[in-house]
Amino acid sequence: MNKELEQYCDQHSSKELSVLQDLTRNTFLNVLNPRMLSGHSQGLFLQMIVAMIQPKRVLEIGTYTGYSGLCIAKNLTDGSMLHTIEINDEVAAFAQNYFRNSEYSKKIQSHVGDAVEIISQLDYTFHLVFMDGNKRDYVKYYNCVFDKVESGGFILADNVLWDGHVLDKDKIANDAQTKGISEFNEMIRNDERVEKLMLPLRDGLLLIRKI
Repeated sequence: MNKELEQYCDQHSSKELSVLQDLTRNTFLNVLNPRMLSGHSQGLFLQMIVAMIQPKRVLEIGTYTGYSGLCIAKNLTDGSMLHTIEINDEVAAFAQNYFRNSEYSKKIQSHVGDAVEIISQLDYTFHLVFMDGNKRDYVKYYNCVFDKVESGGFILADNVLWDGHVLDKDKIANDAQTKGISEFNEMIRNDERVEKLMLPLRDGLLLIRKI
């Protein structure tokens, strides 16, 4: 999408929350790879999904600086909880600061460490999972979390177009991240236990519903 159309879409969407504007500024000033930050349109999409399905328990794999976590928590109902996992302790501390100072603090439980290990220790089922961790491990995340997703629940996987590299055979063969995303996409394509819809939102978002 060209910049003019992107601006048009933003102008006709709800405004970004002030806490998210502040978080974005500080991420670009203080954190490596700020491009990994969820953007305004994706954040609104997450808010809408939560408002529509009203999940009681949500799992996020890949907190980064907390933008998507705050978007998810915004529309969680009272008594609902987001469990969010980040392996980088410095980035996790950045996000936790925003979580603590937000009005959604009681709805967010932050975990630091390897996602697969932490998921295996969580004695919960989830109604919504947002995957945005290490792209090499998407297949591993999916297999680890699938049995913990309620029937009728949703998994959202981010970056499934990977800058268009999923169409580049050389990249798939020689780059571990691209290979991981490609293998994940093909696995979901052939998984008859789910319904799936790939959306060209930002870097690609795969919406998966467990039948």
